[in-house]
Amino acid sequence: MGGAEALRAETEAAAEAVPRSVPVRVAYELQQAGYRYLDVRTEGEFAGGHPVGAVNIPYMYKTGSGMTKNTHFLEKVSAIFRKEDEIIVGCQSGKRSLMAASELCSAGFTAVTDIAGGFLAWRENELPTNQ
Repeated sequence: MGGAEALRAETEAAAEAVPRSVPVRVAYELQQAGYRYLDVRTEGEFAGGHPVGAVNIPYMYKTGSGMTKNTHFLEKVSAIFRKEDEIIVGCQSGKRSLMAASELCSAGFTAVTDIAGGFLAWRENELPTNQ
């Protein structure tokens, strides 16, 4: 493989690992259509309210010095979701969910969608929540 071909292959692989992001209203419509909601916020954030039907697997944990990545994230997601499951990924504001969704895509999950704006936007749009 030449240099240009190798670069093109790397670029295509990287592009495949970038999930699409959608606004919360579109995410809600996807959930209504059968997508499963993966909430990657901390347990405490999740306990304070979450979208109806959401499954909580934190992408990061709070520590004394900030946040640290959940080293068992992929393992826990893989125990609940199949790689071909249609998943929408949300967090509090949209940053962690994009990182989590990108990691899932890189790990071979094929139908992952990031929720832009996170739970804050979900609540602002008065979409259904528990609590």
